[in-house]
Amino acid sequence: MVDIPRKSSARKRHIKRVLFVIFGIGAIALITYGVSRLKPAAPGVERSTLYTGTVKRGQMLRQVRGLGTLVPQDVRVVAAPVEGRVERVYVQPGQEVTPGTILVELSNPELQQAALDALYQVKAAEADLNNLRVRLESDRLSQQSATATVQSEYSQARMLLDTDEKLAKEGLVPALQLRLARVRVDELANRLNIEQQRLGISAKSKQAQIDAQEARIEQLRALGRLNQSQVASLRVLAGTVGVVQQVTVEVGQQLTPGSNLARVADPTSLKAALQIPETQAKDIQLNQPAQIDTRNGIIEGRVQRIDPAVQNGTVTVDVTLTGALPQGVRPDLSVDGTIELERLDNTLYVARPAFGGTDSTIGMFKLEDGGQMAVRVPVRLGRSSVNTVEVLDGLREGDEVILSDTSQWDSFDRLQLK
Repeated sequence: MVDIPRKSSARKRHIKRVLFVIFGIGAIALITYGVSRLKPAAPGVERSTLYTGTVKRGQMLRQVRGLGTLVPQDVRVVAAPVEGRVERVYVQPGQEVTPGTILVELSNPELQQAALDALYQVKAAEADLNNLRVRLESDRLSQQSATATVQSEYSQARMLLDTDEKLAKEGLVPALQLRLARVRVDELANRLNIEQQRLGISAKSKQAQIDAQEARIEQLRALGRLNQSQVASLRVLAGTVGVVQQVTVEVGQQLTPGSNLARVADPTSLKAALQIPETQAKDIQLNQPAQIDTRNGIIEGRVQRIDPAVQNGTVTVDVTLTGALPQGVRPDLSVDGTIELERLDNTLYVARPAFGGTDSTIGMFKLEDGGQMAVRVPVRLGRSSVNTVEVLDGLREGDEVILSDTSQWDSFDRLQLK
């Protein structure tokens, strides 16, 4: 018996195989699509390695912080008063000085010789004054003698005239002799008047010459005092009470007037010069309270000056110290300063995260499920302080969030905490 193949059975098997292939491909596509829609598994993170904080509501203290140094408010720069060569340096940085403390001794032979010459010039001028007085007194006496002589001759001529007038009335003296006697008297009267005027003028001339010589002596004395003061200034004094900050000269160095020799500062009058980042300095105002940490105590202070210029991304803010200075505080000491900007009442805030700045929106992980899971949520931040930042949207009071750096999990929206 011979089997005869049926065409309908072969066709049915072919259709079944095609349908199985189509169903298989569809199933694979559905599975692939479903897998692609699955969220990635949340990575596990040790909670002990994370820094978290709780959102709070209340008064938020806004502050800015900056590093700086203590600088003296009263600094005296001691300069060379005259030209000279450094013979000796008496002080070193850190040494306490008083106004009479000698810092540096200079030498200048030309200046010392000029002072000696001025002294001798004064002595010579004083000798000339004495000689002038003697000579003028002699001239005065000679003038007085000449005046006295003319006075005597005038008196004698007047007596003779009186006698001749009496005798002429009796006809005993010729008229010509009487006229000559009268001319003689008039002549001597004129001479006497002239001599008396000369005597008065000589007294004024004497005083004028003496005044001129005394003025010259005073001028020489002033020059001598100037030279003496310049010689004395070769021993350069501190001129103030304080501590030597710097000595900028060496023995044997030749100096010109105005060359800086040293800096002397008052260690009891200090201020803090803080370097505040320019992005945080915009809200700083004068007289705002501040605290200066010297690592040996906290000093209260107030903002005294804000530098209008920005250097290397920072603004220099000077803080006047109003509190007592701790022991060991000295100029150029490194300090950490905190300036209080304002106090915000009834504000939602959280400890400042490791990322995100003022007026920005960031993604923060909020703890859920009793702290077992952390979910990323968008958070809008407002004004910031040194340690806290204002929360404008995205979080509520009591929420616990991760504050440490989470940049390594930027591709995940959930974290499994262990």
